[in-house]
Amino acid sequence: MQDHITMEGVLSEGIVFDVNALMKHLEQVSDQRSKRGIRYTLSFLLSIIVMAKLCGQNKPSAIAEWLKLREKQLVSLFGKERSTVPSLNTIRRTLRETIMATELHSVFNRFLHQVYGGQQSVLVTLDGKTLRGTIPKGETSGVHLLAAYLPAEGIVLMQVAVESKENEISAAPRILTALDLRGRVVCGDALFTQRDLSAQVLYEGGDYIWFVKENQPRLKEDVEQFFVPPRKAPGWHAPELAQERARTTEKAHGRLEQRTLTAIADDHGFIDWPGLHQVFELERKVTDISTGVITVDKVVGITSLPPEKASAKQLLEWTRSHWGIENGLHYRRDVTLDEDRTRISNKHLAESMAVLNNFVIGLISKLGFSNLASAQRMFDAKFTLALATYG
Repeated sequence: MQDHITMEGVLSEGIVFDVNALMKHLEQVSDQRSKRGIRYTLSFLLSIIVMAKLCGQNKPSAIAEWLKLREKQLVSLFGKERSTVPSLNTIRRTLRETIMATELHSVFNRFLHQVYGGQQSVLVTLDGKTLRGTIPKGETSGVHLLAAYLPAEGIVLMQVAVESKENEISAAPRILTALDLRGRVVCGDALFTQRDLSAQVLYEGGDYIWFVKENQPRLKEDVEQFFVPPRKAPGWHAPELAQERARTTEKAHGRLEQRTLTAIADDHGFIDWPGLHQVFELERKVTDISTGVITVDKVVGITSLPPEKASAKQLLEWTRSHWGIENGLHYRRDVTLDEDRTRISNKHLAESMAVLNNFVIGLISKLGFSNLASAQRMFDAKFTLALATYG
């Protein structure tokens, strides 16, 4: 079997993807099948499914067709005694019944860490996503997954299914308990701004950055009070609180976007919240260059990080990275990997496909690509050329 597939053009020394190393790691996945009548090893099944996904085949039916069109070469490449590749039913059954999605996710992450390193970046973002393709006709809910994501690396550290009788708030502790949060910063939108979650992050050795909205009205009111100028009267006025401010300006897609974050330390413990050290206000001002129309929105937040650990500039960078989960993960899964357009009625199959999508995004990020669709096209071309030698 060919050991490596080399893709050139992103890094000057080329990019190497070790198929053998992936297969070795996939041997760690527990096989739920009875030993009687097994046609293909599980590591072989999963490896060729991954290869098809990397080459742009996003649905089970497309994966099966891609494999069938390359049947002779794949059999020769992998040195299998059988002269066929897995059928669509075999692929579906493998992802639906033969594996556990959480275990597959762990094996993929170990492979990425051992071969490409990383997974040590500080910021961890929490966010959930409903797989729209799993929503039955006439209903409004389907499979919903909560992910812990490293925006700096494009890696999903962990993903759990939000069960029908729970929500993201009750599912979040399961993720936090399983992760090593020492020295890390957990960032989430207003849904996660909960006292218990804040205390858990601190107990696990991490820090938090939460946005505050109407789901915590008293807290929101208290935070906003920090940014109200003090009232003045003849002969008397209260001094303004010490503030630190950071700003970024970017021009793209016909818009000029200015983000300003103002941070204030709560030195006197005015807000009763576990471990709170600073509050912040984030203003986003967007100017449409063609029309001149300006829109401004503001949001406030809290963090357990003191000023000496997180300046306004650092908080601005982290809060901006938090929103990166939409473009870095969700958009790629929805649009490039066709996740929302893939109709899947089985929950376990849907979870397994989501795990495969996370791995594809993480691996291609590690290989140095910024454009996922372009990476898939290059991967398909290189792999097709490699297979041609086995024709």
